[in-house]
Amino acid sequence: MTQLAYLAPSSAEEAAAALARDGARPLSGGTDLLVQLRAGRTRPAVVVDLKAVAGAIGVREQSGGFVIGAATPGAVLGEHAALSRAWPGVVEGATLIGSTQVQGRASLGGNLCNASPAADGVPALIAARATCVIVGPGGRREAPVESIATGPGQTSLAPGEFVLEFRLPPRPARASDAYLRLIPRTEMDIAVAGAGVNLVLDEGGRVAEAHVAVGAVAPTALLAAEAGRALVGGRLDDAALAGMEAAVRAVCRPISDKRGTAEYRTRIAGVLARRAALIAFERAGGVR
Repeated sequence: MTQLAYLAPSSAEEAAAALARDGARPLSGGTDLLVQLRAGRTRPAVVVDLKAVAGAIGVREQSGGFVIGAATPGAVLGEHAALSRAWPGVVEGATLIGSTQVQGRASLGGNLCNASPAADGVPALIAARATCVIVGPGGRREAPVESIATGPGQTSLAPGEFVLEFRLPPRPARASDAYLRLIPRTEMDIAVAGAGVNLVLDEGGRVAEAHVAVGAVAPTALLAAEAGRALVGGRLDDAALAGMEAAVRAVCRPISDKRGTAEYRTRIAGVLARRAALIAFERAGGVR
């Protein structure tokens, strides 16, 4: 058996060069990769640990927004008071990944790039209109979170590229978000459906901007643009919420499996989006 090589570069450029090698796999938190290695599902020639790369771990405020290192453990995000106040939905999604023990390692970067349709950390990032800073042999580029996963286990990243950090935009005073999922058990399970909603209210308390994203109901997490538009201009009355639910259901393309039929997932995605919208609206200071 070929011996597995392990590299822990300290710079983004070194990491990109290492990942450009044949058979290289990135290691962020490792909560997916190590399981795959032990199960024999993947046999990389070299594992490139990204945790030592400058900027890969940590949260900082920048230009009124936040920058999150892609390898930052969920436990760290959950304890960051300023991030939790500004983006509670993003933190909710991140802190639902795995158990308390797993939270010490699991990261948003790994959750995104593992490309599971049911990744809990992804819908809230998409609803937040977060972008990724991607580093590769050709330099750095920025891309929307929703452009990374292209299908189950597949991403748009080129050989040698990896996600270094996430950037969240500046937050107005009357704004908030929420993430909800449905799982068959009380914890430690994969989402049957998930929904993230991000709202910005105007001075009159009406929705000025809305973004809705859903997970586990298509090959990738999706931005439901029409669902967001259905909420703009009002205070989440029943008609607006019904329109949003219908728009969410329209983008769903789920599978049927032992955890739920396609019809059930589609129905639940709309219900979760409605509930998440109401939570986000209340958090933003809205009154119906």
